[in-house]
Amino acid sequence: MLVHGTHSAGAFWTPIARELTLRGHRVVTVDQPGHGTQAPVLESYQRQDLEAMAVEPSPLKGLDLDDYEARVTGVVRRAARNGPVVLVGHSLGGVSVSRVGNSVPGLLHHICYMAAFCPSRSLPTADACTAAPENADAVSPVELTVGAPDRLGVLRLNFRTGDSRELSLLKEMICADYPDADFRRLLAGMQTDEPIAAYAGRAVGRADSWGHIPHTYLRFGKDRTIATALQDRMVAEADTLTPGNRFRVYNFPEASHAGPQDPASITEALASLAAWNG
Repeated sequence: MLVHGTHSAGAFWTPIARELTLRGHRVVTVDQPGHGTQAPVLESYQRQDLEAMAVEPSPLKGLDLDDYEARVTGVVRRAARNGPVVLVGHSLGGVSVSRVGNSVPGLLHHICYMAAFCPSRSLPTADACTAAPENADAVSPVELTVGAPDRLGVLRLNFRTGDSRELSLLKEMICADYPDADFRRLLAGMQTDEPIAAYAGRAVGRADSWGHIPHTYLRFGKDRTIATALQDRMVAEADTLTPGNRFRVYNFPEASHAGPQDPASITEALASLAAWNG
């Protein structure tokens, strides 16, 4: 089961999901509430009216991490009727993985964080992780924000921008190593709004639930959104919490935040988790 990150959707996983399916695995990608097939398209965004876009109300306002957890848990419960569940989160999807690991640990065979937030007692939210000193060199989208997040209730970004400086910043954040055509394809699949409450929700894995599930981290060495130093800190703090059940780490030293251009290496790592016996 594959959970997308911020401003994204289940379709992000299509290349990896296709490869896993061809290897004989049953795969489901999850759209969080208000994402993917349920994503609203702002009228002002369609017209590229930035002044109107700064104030147009968001249908995602009011959604929070409880809603995300409920969506993923509901799919886990259904999937678990048919066999063991490997739950994977990318980027912001990691906070949902941690929450679900706390709520239904008995339904999960393995959990995996792909360049994802894994909050800890000292970094209990995605916001806290982002603000950690280990993430100081990461590229932030804050300067690209359209409108006031506190008023809109969402972090709103304009992925259809034609501004070369903004496009350069977005590419550095997401996939600096990709050809421009592939970068534009990724942008086309992203949506304007992400609820700020999802970043602020507490998602600390508990030793007595989350801590009993085998867990893996896919570490991306050229990530400019979740810096590698932050990835290392999150792994280290989780290992301190559960020294008898430490993270297994796969290194992808050349990968940016979107992951390697060729999905084969990620697919190989994820496929191994289904057979993991601890």
